[in-house]
Amino acid sequence: MGMSSIYNRHKRRSLTDSRKSRGEGFNNLVRGQTFSKPHQTVCSDITYLKSDEGWLYLCTIKDILGGEILGEATSKHLKSELVVRAFLNAQARHALKRGSVFHSDRGSQYTSAEFMEILRLYGIRQSFSRVGMPGDNAWSESFFATLKKECIHGNHFATREELRETVFSWIESFYNNRRVQARLGYRSPREYTALLMEAAKMEQSSSQPSNNLVHALA
Repeated sequence: MGMSSIYNRHKRRSLTDSRKSRGEGFNNLVRGQTFSKPHQTVCSDITYLKSDEGWLYLCTIKDILGGEILGEATSKHLKSELVVRAFLNAQARHALKRGSVFHSDRGSQYTSAEFMEILRLYGIRQSFSRVGMPGDNAWSESFFATLKKECIHGNHFATREELRETVFSWIESFYNNRRVQARLGYRSPREYTALLMEAAKMEQSSSQPSNNLVHALA
């Protein structure tokens, strides 16, 4: 039928320099934890996308429980300003509560004084993957693999702006709202999050104890 499969490419280069953050004080607050509330724990990472004009760097903020991309930012430069904009984008849309956890690798963008101070001002606790353990942030790695497989590979982008608009549209119009996932009970991330929030409201208004919300919606 003239069809061919789209597969993940495992070639990956490191975008972050963690040499200055290998001592104490970079705790992993999410390892071995379970998550029961949306927007309580988020993760972030940076990937690179290719256009004829050069690389475009994408930073995303993802809700670990519901899988929704809460905010994103792109830039042709790999500086701390990229993650600052992505976080402020997510914060403007969803107003993460004080005490929420922000998980990432130990890259210089995430350990910069500027970014760490912004998280402190918003009362967000910072969590870090162990050095050389990308699996500690598998939530972000999985999202980028899906993005590249379904949106990037096999397509050609003449300009960074064309690439940026395509990625933004795929995330906001398709991934968050329409792309169902088996682990979410074949719901989209936004639909699943809405159901969790509605169930939480009902639980708060009821005097009767309820079962775990995540299991109830699975």
